[in-house]
Amino acid sequence: MAIQARNLQPGRAWLWLRTGPQLGALPLARYGWHRLRLAAGLPQRALSSPPSVPDTPLFPERFSVQPVAIDPAGQARLRAALAALPPVATHGNFDAAAPSLGMDLFTPGDIRPVWEANRFAWAPLLVQASRLWPSEGHQAALESNWARWNAANPPYRGPNWACGQEAAIRLLHLGLALVLAGQQPSPAAQAFLRLHAARIAATALYARAQDNNHAISEPAGLLVAAWFLDDAAAAARSERKLAAAVARLVAPDGGFAPVSTGYHRLLLDTLTALEAIRRHLGRPALAAPIPARMAAASIWLARVMAPSGALPRLGHQDASAVADLGAHGPADARGSVERALRLFAGFSTGTPDPGCDWLGLGPAPALPRPAAWTAAGSRGWEVAGARALLRAGPLRFRPGQADLLHLELWDGDRPLLTDGGTGAYNPPQGSRWWLDYFPSQAAHNAIQFDAQEPMPRLGRFLFGAWPRVAPLPQGAMATDRFGRTHRRQIRVEGRHWLVTDLVEGTFERAVLRWRLGPGEWEMRPDGVAGPARLRISADAPLTLRLERGWHSPAYGQVLPCRVLAAEAEAPLRCLVTRILLPPFDDATEGPCRSTSC
Repeated sequence: MAIQARNLQPGRAWLWLRTGPQLGALPLARYGWHRLRLAAGLPQRALSSPPSVPDTPLFPERFSVQPVAIDPAGQARLRAALAALPPVATHGNFDAAAPSLGMDLFTPGDIRPVWEANRFAWAPLLVQASRLWPSEGHQAALESNWARWNAANPPYRGPNWACGQEAAIRLLHLGLALVLAGQQPSPAAQAFLRLHAARIAATALYARAQDNNHAISEPAGLLVAAWFLDDAAAAARSERKLAAAVARLVAPDGGFAPVSTGYHRLLLDTLTALEAIRRHLGRPALAAPIPARMAAASIWLARVMAPSGALPRLGHQDASAVADLGAHGPADARGSVERALRLFAGFSTGTPDPGCDWLGLGPAPALPRPAAWTAAGSRGWEVAGARALLRAGPLRFRPGQADLLHLELWDGDRPLLTDGGTGAYNPPQGSRWWLDYFPSQAAHNAIQFDAQEPMPRLGRFLFGAWPRVAPLPQGAMATDRFGRTHRRQIRVEGRHWLVTDLVEGTFERAVLRWRLGPGEWEMRPDGVAGPARLRISADAPLTLRLERGWHSPAYGQVLPCRVLAAEAEAPLRCLVTRILLPPFDDATEGPCRSTSC
């Protein structure tokens, strides 16, 4: 998710001038300075004489550490993860010999699967397998992967050197592999650490300009390299930058600058890997405010996660599962949350996780679960087994999608009202409409006025003219660039939920959409019935219909879904949605019964 000036639409200078102050002077200055340095060839010059990686083993000795006790389910997941590993050193349609800086990362195809396959996730997994099953040749497989990757990816050539964050993730995985193997870095590993540290440092300004995971992952990778290379000065610099990034991007209440459950999980995975490496090496505690902010961030993701480990698909989703020591996979965040909670917050969800066993993390008390909570960018409720998540404010950082005031509702593991997801960052030619659809307001549970988008697109990952967002006692409000205000408030009593939407401003027509989760939904005169019952009323005549929509249950996957649309003409001022969860009781509707517009 990058600020990319070359993607700005022509003739939209006034929108850029309006959006620039919202992005902030510091990120823009850093990005501008990064572009000037690139134009002057300074990063390229810094990488012009890369050190070579010796053609020697990564782990010259057999692992001497004892195996850990992993339950059969954990062992089965590890075997499945090993069997599903992508080919080592894939490049897709990208030129493996081209200079990495300045590469075209869009025209040849989607770079995301290429980067995912080259993150070295196989390194800790194969160390785990070798410790559990030492006679099966997993250490030899690890060395073979190591040799093939280095041969196929000459330093600073090709797509796998194009991104500093990808280099940082490889360092985190290598660091975890060293920890699990109980070994110090070999000469080959030391050269690899230096090579990657230089790559990250070359474009550090770009990472800091993004105000997202780059600004945290890249100094974390530099810190891992400095620790293993015993470079105290580099470690101190990297830790200062990491602490500053965490202080800026992670709020004291656990909210993260990119309001995205996927990117939030990547935040946890990155810093739990770093913390595990730190503890193993016996380094001092991470500088403030990293531990406290990460404790709060861990609690945030635990609160929005379903019992099965599924996450609402709020914000951008790219299926990242870094340092997945429990081999849960991208669809199950329980291991990520459990390790983060135990390492930073001293709590547990009660989920057994082999990753915690591998790191020697003992049991912890259960995480308290309040009925309502608020965090930067969101607020939530959890009552009688159901959870709601509202995309709220404050809007300090750029929104990734037009999802303001989107409401997500889950009943246990069942998603009832859902987000559309992401599709892909660079889908195939026949699916380019994903780029417009999934970030749009129609892909979220919100109100759309006059078929207009509340924010114009200025680039692939950049919206302009952000709405003004403010909290309400039980919800939030947003005012768009046309002066139209939407106030959304939530009430809940037991298994009954009430959503009140108040609107103001000039418009001809408004459409309230509720994106329905999986299940059989039947149209009723006042709404729909299925896994839940939705009844909609308003202070203006309503037209209710079931529309065909689309949702993306996984990166690169798009399926049809059902959308309940309630349309009304001005002068509309109020809509009320009553949501009843099973077991249904037609005789009473709790807080819904006497409430109307």
